[in-house]
Amino acid sequence: MKYLAKLLFFTFCVFSFQYGHGQVDIEQVAGSWLGNLDAGSATLRLVFNLMVTGQDAFRATLDSPDQGSMGIPVGEVSVTGDSLRIEAPMLRGFYLGKFTSDSSIQGTWNQAGRTFVVNLEKLDSAFVLNRPQEPVAPFPYKEEEVSFHQITQGFTLAGTLALPDGQGPFPALVMVTGSGSQNRDEEIYGHKPFWVIADHLTRKGIAVLRYDDRGVGKSSGMATGATTADLAIDARSALDYLLSRGEIDPSRLGIIGHSEGGLIAFMLASEYKDISFIVSLAGPGVDGRSILLEQSEYISRLSGVSESIREDNRTVMGRVYDYMIENETHESWEENVIKFTSTYYSSKQGNNYSEEDVERIKSNVLASIPASSYAWMRYFVRSDPSSYFATITCPVLALNGGKDCQVLAEKNINAIKSGLQSAGNSQLTTMILPGLNHLFQHCTTGLPSEYNQIEETFDPGTLDLISAWILQLK
Repeated sequence: MKYLAKLLFFTFCVFSFQYGHGQVDIEQVAGSWLGNLDAGSATLRLVFNLMVTGQDAFRATLDSPDQGSMGIPVGEVSVTGDSLRIEAPMLRGFYLGKFTSDSSIQGTWNQAGRTFVVNLEKLDSAFVLNRPQEPVAPFPYKEEEVSFHQITQGFTLAGTLALPDGQGPFPALVMVTGSGSQNRDEEIYGHKPFWVIADHLTRKGIAVLRYDDRGVGKSSGMATGATTADLAIDARSALDYLLSRGEIDPSRLGIIGHSEGGLIAFMLASEYKDISFIVSLAGPGVDGRSILLEQSEYISRLSGVSESIREDNRTVMGRVYDYMIENETHESWEENVIKFTSTYYSSKQGNNYSEEDVERIKSNVLASIPASSYAWMRYFVRSDPSSYFATITCPVLALNGGKDCQVLAEKNINAIKSGLQSAGNSQLTTMILPGLNHLFQHCTTGLPSEYNQIEETFDPGTLDLISAWILQLK
């Protein structure tokens, strides 16, 4: 479940380099400069690339590698004395810094009225993320760019079908991403976990279809207004496409779903009996309201937030989600939220919160659930996987990382286990994998702030576990 906004892209331009009195050497400025921006929930690396394009002219680009955004053109670059300013008007931001040595700049990134300390160090060469598990060609299998129609709305979904060498028919599966609009690789912070998983499984003789979410990459359709139920239809469309392929064994057709994708796997397996197996990777076992409240509480506690503030957050966000359940429209929900948050936090002024704090918190709550995502969020808050367990008869593998901060392992795995067993499903394997986070990386705390710093994309032991489990199915 991801919540960091992507930086915006805009048209490439070349801007003049303005010299000031006592300016630094032009060669000192040219190069790649790396800094860290503390965004609270994560630390994001920013890289400013300054290149000489001619006399008195620079070309400037910005990389946000942890958000998968590279080569973003920025605006005018100016140096006055030992001060550097880089404009980014289309990002509503600018960088302001001061050279402290030939290779160091102390400064701030300013965006949308907020200021973040970002001190820069000059790199010896261009910045490259180290992602050692990313597959490298040539591959011992075939990859095919494919497209197929969404079965109810008719728009086109595009993806990659990886087919093992040989005649087939092969066991096959569709990969379903977690929440948020994502590409076929479920790319996050420079990691491409779905590609890593697909590469491993296809080498083991399993065909894999991964696709861009609606409105992402080469897929058409609109994400705005879509709920988990709509995304489940997209996934069903992918399954139908696989069934149309002669290389696929229709008796061995499954789904791997990560996070919200795990919920979608449960939804589809409860309805369609042509699904032979499902793998839930950090999929929810309890209702969405509980998932979000427990996620917030756990991350806040690990991040050192005081008990009193956590208690206020629990109270307020619980009521925010209750209003969401009660109100179908964003407008009526917003009215209730404004009244409640204003009253609740105003009653605490003089204790923990100033008047400015009250306004800031109220604005943050409203901004966290914009009208464009209200339908999705409301559906998710009201969702309850237990309603699907009674009619799931296929084999299920449910895995969670022991340090998952977003879908807490013990509570959700236990709910999946008890729900499916109570319904009589005897083909169930559940495991909590020690030391792994929500992305199935080995980690220290499991906090989302670590995701981008970890070089491992997906635990190799978990890959072996998944492939061995699928291949032993009859």
